Amino acid sequence: MHFRHLGRSGLKISEITYGNWITHGSQVENDTATACVRAALDAGITSFDTADVYANTKAEEVLGAALAHERRESLEIFTKVYFPTGPMGPNDTGLSRKHIMESINGSLRRLDTDYVDLYQAHRYDYATPLEETMQAFADVVRAGKALYIGVSEWTAEQLRAGHALAKELGISLISSQPQYSMVWRVIEDEVVPTSSELGISQIVWSPVAQGVLTGKYLPGQAAPDGSRAADTKGGAKMIEGLLGREDLLRRVQDLRPVAQELDLTMAQLAVAWVLQNDNVAAALIGASRPEQVAENVAAAGIRIPGELMKRIDEILADSVVRDPRQTEKSSPTERLC
Repeated sequence: MHFRHLGRSGLKISEITYGNWITHGSQVENDTATACVRAALDAGITSFDTADVYANTKAEEVLGAALAHERRESLEIFTKVYFPTGPMGPNDTGLSRKHIMESINGSLRRLDTDYVDLYQAHRYDYATPLEETMQAFADVVRAGKALYIGVSEWTAEQLRAGHALAKELGISLISSQPQYSMVWRVIEDEVVPTSSELGISQIVWSPVAQGVLTGKYLPGQAAPDGSRAADTKGGAKMIEGLLGREDLLRRVQDLRPVAQELDLTMAQLAVAWVLQNDNVAAALIGASRPEQVAENVAAAGIRIPGELMKRIDEILADSVVRDPRQTEKSSPTERLC
């Protein structure tokens, strides 16, 4: 395993970070989820990412139980706050002081830990003054309940404003968690340059484009049994937009010779690709089977030659989504409940 500094901080995290979005508490049974966490630990992963909204708080419980007997100081545990949880009352969502303070206590209880290494704003909250949000985060840090602060799917302007307030309050906003992959590059033009300037790193989710970049989904053919696209518990809904792009599926198949030249699987190529970006501290991987963890971890430390990076660009061509306005669209403009 290789490790990278998170932002301009002294904290190092494993460049392959294990995330339990969709899978834990919903898509897979708890014993399988625990086996996947054990596989991650065995592979040298020390960083684990979750969120209170995943499976409506159950994912945090599963992760906490799976890590219960590990030395806490040897782990980096991340969670997030924003989306509706619990009975979804009017204050069970967003980044108000009330919701943040109640949510961090709930997350710590479910994760069975005294603190998280990174506490992240899961989206930007247009319904709450940013000053209120950042003051609440500062108080969470000063209470010792979180060491660092991060965000997820914030625009460059939002990052700049949040970072300025954090600095004023004496806390460290060091990370951004956006979607990023060979086919989804909306952060490259604005978010990445701004983050580099401010000392913020990316922890990127969906580096394999929810499985599309593994090459398992073939144009005109049904989704394989056991795949996310065949999952009726939520996975299929998340991926249907990508599967409807037949031209993209054809272009992904053309990436196979590139992966073979590097002696990588298609999934390993996709994970290694996001790690070529110097502003990326870690690629988030998920798993429904322990062997998937071992496969993805093999992408750690891989360097893709420049000529092959160029060939990837040529193969994918105009199937890549680059519009930076897509980031802003990911945050609801109104409260969800």
